[in-house]
Amino acid sequence: MNDREFDVVVWGATGFTGSLVAEYLLAQYGIGGDLRWAIGGRSESKLAALKERLGSRAESLPTIVADSMDKDALSALAARTRVVLTTVGPYAKYGTPLLEACVEAGTSYCDLCAEVQWLRRMMDTYGDRAAETGARIVHCCGFDSIPSDIGVWYLQREAKRRHGEYCEKVLMVVKAVKGGASGGTAASIVNLVKETREDPEARRFVAKPYSLNPEGKRDGPRVKDQQGPVYNKALKAWTAPFIMAVSNTRIVRRSNALQDFIYGEDFVYDETIVTGPGAAGRIKALSISAGLGLLLVNAAFTPTRYVLERFILPKPGEGPDANARANGFFNVVHVGTLHNGETIKVRVTGDRDPGYGSTSKMLAESAVCLARNELAVGGGFWTTASAMGEPLHKRLVDNAGLTFDVVD
Repeated sequence: MNDREFDVVVWGATGFTGSLVAEYLLAQYGIGGDLRWAIGGRSESKLAALKERLGSRAESLPTIVADSMDKDALSALAARTRVVLTTVGPYAKYGTPLLEACVEAGTSYCDLCAEVQWLRRMMDTYGDRAAETGARIVHCCGFDSIPSDIGVWYLQREAKRRHGEYCEKVLMVVKAVKGGASGGTAASIVNLVKETREDPEARRFVAKPYSLNPEGKRDGPRVKDQQGPVYNKALKAWTAPFIMAVSNTRIVRRSNALQDFIYGEDFVYDETIVTGPGAAGRIKALSISAGLGLLLVNAAFTPTRYVLERFILPKPGEGPDANARANGFFNVVHVGTLHNGETIKVRVTGDRDPGYGSTSKMLAESAVCLARNELAVGGGFWTTASAMGEPLHKRLVDNAGLTFDVVD
């Protein structure tokens, strides 16, 4: 690995999120410094245009041109770097050849994927081979699912330090989110709904709460994703379903299983959006639930899906402008419950819009962590918490604008 030409290659660098990752790496690590990185994509002219937009500092930034379906080209790309960072989704459509190339080359890999059905297929298909070659595969390295996964890791660390035990239950409460809609996320959601409607196996993967756990570790307490408005007595407020919970919860449960059930075999994890008390909170919870339900129903049928993709949802590659990204933020609180009923709360915040500004920094630091930090895990399919834990937490706080704090 030390003989590889690059530490990190940003694949899909000319896309909306990929260009933000490149912009961040240039600002944070420069060119010709300790981090050896390059940008890659299928269009040489678009890569050149990106370098021009990045300014004179990017003149010497290496570029790699390849087609996302050209296996030989992707194999050559993977062999040149220690880590591939990819933003090219929906991953169920475009991601498999690149992931396979990384596995065969023993190259570590990270992405923004939250497509549960594809994650399960990749783990089943390439898990054993990745363990053989030493490729460390880490999905969900953005707003899906770092605030969830590293947030729980941090809360449990603090619970153990302060109380001598881990929490048996954790609920992540989305307090506030400000940011533009993500075209890539929208495309992934629509594709997930389409696949689960057409493929019974994919539908089972998405429905089962422990579907991303390793084989033999897919049992646990009965839990169910929130489907509609719920009044939470502990929060004294109404809550609504969180659209990202379907992937986040399964990633956190996988982290627990990969670490030999460090949080306990009866550990329970859920996510929700708090909408407030009283009638206003209930109406807001109803509105969010109805909007989410309407989106999923329309995405399931070809005619309405066409209307969504053509006229309503943002397109892949589209996103908020620089001002909206800079003024965005997120604020989530993890509420952990100990065996004696006491609680501990950890607030996780990000200083940019979650879908792009903050996500691009989280993904970039995940890739750098995989490339540069000494990690305790070998090849295989990991999560951010099980693979990187403390080193990634430090990078997120030091460089990426995230905070993790115990609150009253």
